[in-house]
Amino acid sequence: MEAIDPKWQRTALLLGEDTLRLLSQVRVLQVGIGGVGSWCAEALVRTGVQHLDVVDNDVVSAGNVNRQLMATAHTIGQPKTEALRERLLQINPEADIRPLQQSFTLEHAAQFDLDAYDYVIDAIDTAPHKTDLILTACRSKAAFFSSMGAALKLDPTRVRVAEFWKVQGDPLAASLRRHFRKSGSLPARPFLCVYSDELRRNRDIDNPEKANGSLVQVTAVFGFTLASLVVGDCLRRATGD
Repeated sequence: MEAIDPKWQRTALLLGEDTLRLLSQVRVLQVGIGGVGSWCAEALVRTGVQHLDVVDNDVVSAGNVNRQLMATAHTIGQPKTEALRERLLQINPEADIRPLQQSFTLEHAAQFDLDAYDYVIDAIDTAPHKTDLILTACRSKAAFFSSMGAALKLDPTRVRVAEFWKVQGDPLAASLRRHFRKSGSLPARPFLCVYSDELRRNRDIDNPEKANGSLVQVTAVFGFTLASLVVGDCLRRATGD
C-alpha cells in the first residue's frame, strides 16, 4: 500500500484513505473569495482538495485586511484570485488552483461548465450575482452550497446550516426568497446554506463606502463551515457514513 503523504496523515486518520483519495480527485468551483470564501478555499486545500477554480473580479484593498485570508500589506493592489492562488500553493505546491478574474453573471454563465464540477460553492456578497449563480448551479449536476450574509455578526457560535427555504433570521436569505418569488424563477432544487440569525448594527462612525462591519472571527467560521459541507459529502460518498 502506498504511504500517505505526511501532509494528509491527520486527515486520513479521521476521514480514511478512500475519502482522502476522493477529495484529491473532485473538482470544485468557488465563486467569491472574500471574508468567507478565502477561508473556505484555505480549508478545502488543507483538507486535501487539489482541483479548485476560484472566481472573483476584485483586487485586494486595505479594507480587506481585517478579514480576508490573502489580504496583507504586501498583497494590496493584487488581484484577489492571484494572491489567494499563491497562498494556497504554499500549502500544497501540487494543487491545481485556477484563478478566474471575473464575475459570475447570467450573461457570462455559458463560460462556466458547471456540470464539469463535482461541487459549486457560492461565497458571493453581491445579491444580483448571487441570484445568477444560485439559479444556474441548481440546474447543474454539481452539489451546491451557499453562504448567506456574514456581516453585522459578532458571535461565531450562532453560525448554522439549513436548507435555503428554511433559513431564519438572515436578511439576505429573506431578500433572495422575495426576489425569486417575485420573478417567478425559483431554484430548481433544494440547497444547503451557511447562515447566522444574529443581526447587529454599524456603529455611528464615518462610513464613506456604506459598508457593513464584519469580523474574521465570524467570516472565517462561515468559510470553514462551507468547506465542511464539501468534506462531509465526500465522506458520505466514499464510505457511506
